[in-house]
Amino acid sequence: MSGWKTDVLVVGGGAAGMMAAGTAATLGARVTLLEHSGRLGRKLAITGKGRCNVTNDCTAEEVLQNVPRNGRFLYSALRAFPPERTVAFFQELGCPLKTERGGRVFPCSDQAASVVEALRAWLRRTGVRVVMADAQALRTADGAVSGVSTDQGELDARRVILCTGGCSYPRTGSTGDGYRMAAAVGHTIVPPRGSLVPLEAAGDDCREMAGLALRNVAVRLRSGGGKVVYEDFGELLFTHFGLSGPTILSASAHMAPGETYTVDIDLKPALDEKTLDDRLLRDFEKYKNRDFANALDDLLPRSMIPVMIRRCGVNPAEKVHTVTRQQRRALLENCKRFVVPVTGPRPVEEAIVTAGGVKVSEVRPATMESKCLPGLYLAGELLDVDAYTGGFNLQIAWATGYAAGSAAAAGVRAENWEEAE
Repeated sequence: MSGWKTDVLVVGGGAAGMMAAGTAATLGARVTLLEHSGRLGRKLAITGKGRCNVTNDCTAEEVLQNVPRNGRFLYSALRAFPPERTVAFFQELGCPLKTERGGRVFPCSDQAASVVEALRAWLRRTGVRVVMADAQALRTADGAVSGVSTDQGELDARRVILCTGGCSYPRTGSTGDGYRMAAAVGHTIVPPRGSLVPLEAAGDDCREMAGLALRNVAVRLRSGGGKVVYEDFGELLFTHFGLSGPTILSASAHMAPGETYTVDIDLKPALDEKTLDDRLLRDFEKYKNRDFANALDDLLPRSMIPVMIRRCGVNPAEKVHTVTRQQRRALLENCKRFVVPVTGPRPVEEAIVTAGGVKVSEVRPATMESKCLPGLYLAGELLDVDAYTGGFNLQIAWATGYAAGSAAAAGVRAENWEEAE
């Protein structure tokens, strides 16, 4: 493989990498795609619990509203390749899609493998050469990129696109090597950390309720000073270590390292305090001769009742008709604000995506070309951009991969014209 030449060399066979490679090849470039994990699209194959949430059925502007950091950087890329274009792209590849709750777009097959295979087939048709090798370093000559050193030899290239991902789910090949390669040619790396990651909680309450899924709850993430830094409505899951579920994953994107937080859960967001108190009075009348522990089944999930009783400070064996107004008030307050102290996020290896990465001010937003090294492009999770759940992160991968592939191919064409003249 030593000395092998190609127009565009793409490092990383994930979502952004496959999009970049196929786009450049479609535009006439000779493209080589380098992947070290042994299989293209490994992480893509497990996204969306194996169903692959391809994008979100919304506008480019609405995607940007779901990007908590550096959204402005993505404006040009998302305008050029918005969600509607993603949908049309996969439909044209023979992978029909459907839209579900919250605008989430999935393959009609409900199988992520359908998305991966459609992309692989596209790469074959466009003539992309796939090489299974481990990229070790970027090569430069005359102040520009000239190729990549691999564990199997040197690869010469006129353009290189780094799409190596972040450091979440390392077993799929996202080992963080791209950070090292980018830093070696002058890029600043914003320290990577988990985003869209479950949260660990203090105490034993969550562990006692492990496996309990709540729907239609309101969630507020509060800083140590009590300020609400994020709020959401939807699903939540108690686990043996703390909290997970869509609302929690999105909340995690707003947590700063070293800060303390609590998660406040409104178990009855559709009821104001007066309406909820009326509901409690009706339940108490209905079950007035029962023990308190046996009177909450209409109100709460069974596994939550012992935890709630402890928090209210009521004897489980106390008869309902003897429960005081203050004790009923404590129950109401805990239903409207069930507080879970958070000790921190789970390890980055368990995160869906990585926050941090290559500093976006060092990358040209319309083309994804490096400002540090001409001829180098960066796309996907390697960049310091991340979004909430709902298909937005994959949309970023498609858009930035398309921008990089298009620009790299255009650069090769421009050089060809200059040489011809």
